[in-house]
Amino acid sequence: MPRIPITLTLLLLVLFSSTTIAQEKDGDIARLNTKVLQLQQQIIEMQEKHDSEIKALKQQVGKLVGRTDKPQAKDELAALRDLAKAKATEEITAEKELEETTFKSRGLGLQALNPEISVTGDFLFSTRQDTTSEESSDFNYRNLGLHLESWLDPYTHFKGAIEFNENEAELGEAYVTLFNFSDDLNLTLGKFRQQFGVVNRWHKHGLDQVDFPLALRQIFGNGGLNQSGVSLDWLMPPAGDASQQLTFQVTDGSNDRLFGGNTSNRPSLLAHYKNYRDLSKDTYLEYGLTGLVGWNDQWEVGSSTTTQDSRKMTTVLGADLTVLWEPTEKMRYRNVEWRSEAYWLNKDILAPDGSGEDTINAWGLYSYLQTKVSRTIDVGIRGDYFVPDTKGYAENPNWTSLSPLAVTGDNPYLWQVSPYVTWQQSPFVKFRIEYDHSDGRGIDNPEDVVWFQCIFSAGPHKHERY
Repeated sequence: MPRIPITLTLLLLVLFSSTTIAQEKDGDIARLNTKVLQLQQQIIEMQEKHDSEIKALKQQVGKLVGRTDKPQAKDELAALRDLAKAKATEEITAEKELEETTFKSRGLGLQALNPEISVTGDFLFSTRQDTTSEESSDFNYRNLGLHLESWLDPYTHFKGAIEFNENEAELGEAYVTLFNFSDDLNLTLGKFRQQFGVVNRWHKHGLDQVDFPLALRQIFGNGGLNQSGVSLDWLMPPAGDASQQLTFQVTDGSNDRLFGGNTSNRPSLLAHYKNYRDLSKDTYLEYGLTGLVGWNDQWEVGSSTTTQDSRKMTTVLGADLTVLWEPTEKMRYRNVEWRSEAYWLNKDILAPDGSGEDTINAWGLYSYLQTKVSRTIDVGIRGDYFVPDTKGYAENPNWTSLSPLAVTGDNPYLWQVSPYVTWQQSPFVKFRIEYDHSDGRGIDNPEDVVWFQCIFSAGPHKHERY
């Protein structure tokens, strides 16, 4: 009998445990279902977020290829690759720019402090014939020029020219120019070719013909007017449609032809006025007026060539005119240029024959017409005329000759005509052939000369005229 309660108790315990386990299992299942539902909700949210991100990327790709909501020609993977490549390229470019601007050595930039150097060559062959000699010819390396240029600072520029020929070397020019020394005013200091007219300022290798005009060479000498001193260039206020410039120069008065008796080295004074205006879009006109004064103070007088002191003035006046027609649309192939200059000299002297004070008057002019017939060929012709004074004592062997400013002939004059053709093989090499025929009265015998000229340039400045 006691075994029945025990058995019943065991059965009750088993039933209670099964019920408890079943209830716990039901709770676990409920919690699991809840977690599953939460995970499903998170997956849905992630999918929505993913879809929005894909849509945003598609819009960015569409903008990169010039489209927004249009159908894509590429799949999503290709679009993402394009976007990645574009971003990578931007990063690489930014890195390169940063390296170029930040990590740079300035050591090699010191070469910029060196002056620019150019070399010019002027080689001539001539064959001539006159009434006093048989035909002759000559090779002449007239000039080898060493040209130097450099900016010394943002306001100061240096130029120099050293000239070599077969016999000697000499300083052609060496000067510094201070730009904007004052309002519209530039200051030049040194040795320079002076601004008397137009072509006196040019170097021979930059001339349109073989040599300087006849009247310029007779009055100033074969090398022209080239002295040391100071130059002020003032850009004047415009006069209507014309621009104006005034140049004033004070130099040492060392020109042998004009100031050979200036033993006290009294300065000479030069003033040049230039007026420039456009006549049309294809044509411009430029004219100028020049005045030069200087002094001599010592003279050779008498057959014993004694010297006397007496200060006398020398004056040279000039006028120049240039007209250029150059069609804008064909300026490299066609143009017509006409240039003319006139010179007048008044030189007070003590007559070498002891007759007292006297005056030498001489004048001359030139004019040339030149046209460009193609990009490389220029054709032109120049006419020269010079009239010296007549003095009976001009060529007395016991006194210093006053020729060519004065001669002993009656009503003397000299003229010359010079046709020429210039071929510019390149900006650095050009060739010229020129024929000069000269004649006159009381000066020289008639002469015919044929010139062959080769001009070359090595360096950055080519054939600069000044």
